[in-house]
Order: sequence, then structure tokens, then C-alpha cells
Amino acid sequence: MSPTYDEAGNVERHVTAVLGRPTAPDVLVVDDGSPDGTGDLVRGLMAAHPGRVHLLERSGKQGLGSAYVAGFRWALQEPRWDVVVQMDVDGSHDPQSIDALVAATADADLVLGSRYVPGGRVADWPVSRRALSWFGNLYARRVLGVRIRDLTGGFKAWRVDLLKSLDLAAMTVEGYAFQIETTYRSVLLGASVCEVPIVFRDREHGESKMDTAIAAEAVSAVWRIRRKDARLRPARSR
Repeated sequence: MSPTYDEAGNVERHVTAVLGRPTAPDVLVVDDGSPDGTGDLVRGLMAAHPGRVHLLERSGKQGLGSAYVAGFRWALQEPRWDVVVQMDVDGSHDPQSIDALVAATADADLVLGSRYVPGGRVADWPVSRRALSWFGNLYARRVLGVRIRDLTGGFKAWRVDLLKSLDLAAMTVEGYAFQIETTYRSVLLGASVCEVPIVFRDREHGESKMDTAIAAEAVSAVWRIRRKDARLRPARSR
């Protein structure tokens, strides 16, 4: 499942690569009314791969977090999937890593594609952006009291049973904060969470949707997440 906005330069290559993985995943693209024709390109892929490519169109840009929620809800209505993988369409998440994430769900409820465990790394980022991401994760980890190394990553494989247990209606944060809260809430629910190393690369086409202001907002949102989810039973990640 991949949210999109103005990803005409990436979506065809991304979807084709995902469809070609040995795990034979289906693809859902959640598009927020991209004016660059992203939706039209996905419709072409749907015609070329009937039953395997799906498009959920929304009117206008409504935010990354709400796009994920809409995609999760759509997937949960279909009983044929046991695992839902979320990932970016811009090339930063390598489709080849899908197989490792899905395989790891045999022993975990949530599998994170992690940049900050042994074997994982970030390529193509300047030192300043690497530092911002690393310190942001360290800060969130300390505030929330979890051992997860990559709380802000958006490449995840979810067991459907865990997704069903999340209160998706309560997810109101966006961007990095959405990634933090969904993982943190899973830990509090007692889910087994593991991290699989990935190589994260900067997008090749188009402009990044994330900026320093969004990253800073995520840092301030960590305390709101902690207070909001305090009612849930605490559990240690494993």
C-alpha cells in the first residue's frame, strides 16, 4: 500500500517492481487527487494487471496519515490478505526488501524496515538530514521508553490481526508522527515488533514531501502521543 501525491515520475516503475517480487503482492495506491496524472497512470496499470493493482482516490491533498488510515481500512475490508505492507512510492524504499519484511511476519506482528539496525543505512542524504533523522529517532525512543531504533520509518509489514486491533479513528497525527504513533501503539498493545535492515535512498524524481518543519512537528508530537496513549497497557518491544 502506497500513498501518492504528484508521483507520475515514479508510480509506474514502483508498482511494476512490487508486482514482480517473489511474494507476488497486490498493490493499492492511495492517491490524493494528484494534478500530475498519477491516478491515470495507476488506472493504466490496473488494466494491465487486473485484480492485482487497485486505486483509492481521494479529493485533494488530505495528509499522509489520513491516507494511510484510508488504505488500511480499505485493505481490512478484503479478507484475502494476511499481511499489509506500507511503503513509499518515490524509490526510497526498495521493493526487493518486501520479501524479507513479509517473511519476518512469521514471527512478528509488525516488521519495520529499519535504517538504524546493523546492516541498515541511509544513502544519498546530506549529513544534516541524517543527523536530524537520527536525533529525532533517539529523542522519540527516549521519550516513549521503547527500544525500537527506527520509529519514524514508513516501510512496514503489518499482520492484519494487529491492524484490526489499532484504533485507526484515533490516529490524527501526520508525517513522521504518524509512523511513530502507529508503532508505539502496537508496542503498548503487546504486539511483537522486529526490525529488518534496509537501505533507504533519496527519491530520484520529484520533490520530497517532508521538510524540517514537518520533522520538528513530529518531535513536539511525541509528548502528545505519549499522553494520548497512556491508557493502553504498557509492554516492552521485542
